[in-house]
Amino acid sequence: METLTFTTDDGIRLEGELRLPDDPPAGTAVICHPHPRHGGSKDHPLLWAIRNELAGASGFAVLSFNFRGVLGSGGTYGGGHDELRDAWAAITRVREEAPDVPTVVTGWSFGASVALRETLDDERVSGLAVVGLPLAPNDLSLPALPEGAAVRTRHLPTLFVAGENDEYCPSNLLEEYAAATGATAAIIQGTDHYFWRREREAAALIGAFAAGVVA
Repeated sequence: METLTFTTDDGIRLEGELRLPDDPPAGTAVICHPHPRHGGSKDHPLLWAIRNELAGASGFAVLSFNFRGVLGSGGTYGGGHDELRDAWAAITRVREEAPDVPTVVTGWSFGASVALRETLDDERVSGLAVVGLPLAPNDLSLPALPEGAAVRTRHLPTLFVAGENDEYCPSNLLEEYAAATGATAAIIQGTDHYFWRREREAAALIGAFAAGVVA
């Protein structure tokens, strides 16, 4: 694991960790973390599990990072808007490790929202796999998600993962959004938004999807 810093196009310095596979990377990946105002950072068991799955079984170079204003990253919370710049910069940085292989972007909760919105206009990205997309954010103030038709037009292989009892990503709403966007929805039974002790199960779905993108 390599710790590193990189800079956004508006001059914010972000901290991250790069995990490389044992062999030359089959792909590159960026992981976006949950809400900065609710304790979110790159350091969470679910995100560790996704990182390990992508770098291990799937053979990806993986960059986990902290959004602006979180722990050692500079700047201040950007309301879910400025964080698009952070994700763009993270993709730029991880692609320096292997510029000629596909890139997959993943994220959880707030990070899922950022990942989805960033990939709409980023032709460098070959696949999107997100967990707990906040379709019913309740107490979270987030930018609106794009309409299904806008996502479908991108023609990007997309996987949505959620727990059966996720209050922020109700399974019925996710299945409707997946149908509207052309994405695949995977519902993990018997768990909620936090995937407690089910992290590896969610990560395995992300890893299998990413492996399919580079196959």
